[in-house]
Amino acid sequence: MIEKCGCIVLVGMPGSGKTTVGRELAKRLGRRFVDCDHEIEARTGVKIPTIFEIEGEEGFRRRETQTLDALTHESGLVLATGGGAVIRPENRALLAGRGVVVYLNVTPHILWERTRHDRSRPLLQVSDPKGRLQELYVARDPYYREVANIIVEGGRGTPHAMVKMVEKELQALCAL
Repeated sequence: MIEKCGCIVLVGMPGSGKTTVGRELAKRLGRRFVDCDHEIEARTGVKIPTIFEIEGEEGFRRRETQTLDALTHESGLVLATGGGAVIRPENRALLAGRGVVVYLNVTPHILWERTRHDRSRPLLQVSDPKGRLQELYVARDPYYREVANIIVEGGRGTPHAMVKMVEKELQALCAL
């Protein structure tokens, strides 16, 4: 029945588990997995921090929208978005209109524990990354909820447990 879901899109904050859960979910469902940030890097030939450095966040967001537009046309795909993909209205429209959106909701404290040593996240390279995560969470949570068909509370269980929760919710939603 999950085939009826079309494109399955995972949204959430940096460190929420979109890539980890997405990979395992795609494997369980026999689907192709794509991480949008990795796809942007493959298409541009440079790492995301370099795009931010040269083009700024706005330049990166333009590239992100183009990539999301292309990827969300594919059914049978599990797509992990970047954490900020939902901030642009056009991205929210693409995600909500072309896929089943799963929000992996994880508290800012757990996000900080997961990302505090990761230097590849440009928006967290500030003097107070924990505070920055809290600010981003407050700003983005309403957007994640706006586009989500499914909300999974994460952060406590294993990635495998989260995948099982997502799969169960997808079966209920897509059986209709």
